[in-house]
Amino acid sequence: MKKYLKSLNQYLDYLKYQRNYSDYTVLSYKDDILEFFEYLDREGLDYLNLVYSDLRFFLMYLKEEKKDKNSSIDRKLSSLRGFYQFLANEKVVDSNVFTLLSGPKKEKKLPRYFEYNELEVLFEACDLKSATGQRDRLILEMLYATGVRVGELVSIKVSDINQSSRTILILGKGNKERIVPYGEYCEEVLRLYLKDGYLQLNKKNSSYLFLNAQGGELTERGVRYLLEQIIKRTSVQKEISPHMIRHSFATHLLSQGCDLMTVQKLLGHESIKATQIYTHVSTDRLKDVYRDSFPRARISDNIHKS
Repeated sequence: MKKYLKSLNQYLDYLKYQRNYSDYTVLSYKDDILEFFEYLDREGLDYLNLVYSDLRFFLMYLKEEKKDKNSSIDRKLSSLRGFYQFLANEKVVDSNVFTLLSGPKKEKKLPRYFEYNELEVLFEACDLKSATGQRDRLILEMLYATGVRVGELVSIKVSDINQSSRTILILGKGNKERIVPYGEYCEEVLRLYLKDGYLQLNKKNSSYLFLNAQGGELTERGVRYLLEQIIKRTSVQKEISPHMIRHSFATHLLSQGCDLMTVQKLLGHESIKATQIYTHVSTDRLKDVYRDSFPRARISDNIHKS
């Protein structure tokens, strides 16, 4: 596998330093590509001399031997398609062989989200008397109040926050900046954290807002771990992720009548298509409310009996 590593490391550097991908995303690409290299080694194939049939057999391997879901297969093919496009651009291979291969049909899944009462339970699970409890509560409040991605969250510096206007300067994908507002609940916890918990945690005079117990910058993986620990202390029977809270932010905004263009700008989506999936969620919620609230939405038992 060593012969592949030079090309792989060059590609990962390209993703991190030129495309500004987060460490978590770069690691995901690395894992997908390394899995493909292991398959090539097993089959005695050269990564620089692949043909369409080699890719078809790899696709069969993912489906039938590994039993991967369609969404997982599609992600892996996307990672490899990007890698081989990089190799083609660098003249390492003549063309991107992965453009010949179509992935399986994507399973249409609506984004998972928390109901507001579930979020309240999560908020209350954080101990505001401790430094880490204040930090964890602020992580929850800020993810929900702003809808930022976890990579954007951990990159926030104290200097990015304008407390007088209750806004934060966010550095998003592709180094694109946007301003996001936050509300009074988030403001209250932010003030507490900055005057208390942050001062206790900031042992290294860091400029970043979210710090770990050693005073270093909190990582994306660290945030995921903290959220998992928080939900374990509650009765909420759902998995949790930073992106699920982002989904909740968008879903709740649309459910309360916010227009799609505003939600798109707040989320930092380049295309409105990425935001439109939340309209399906909101429509389902409206149907539930209609069915439960409108007097002639469902035929009563008395009519059935008559």
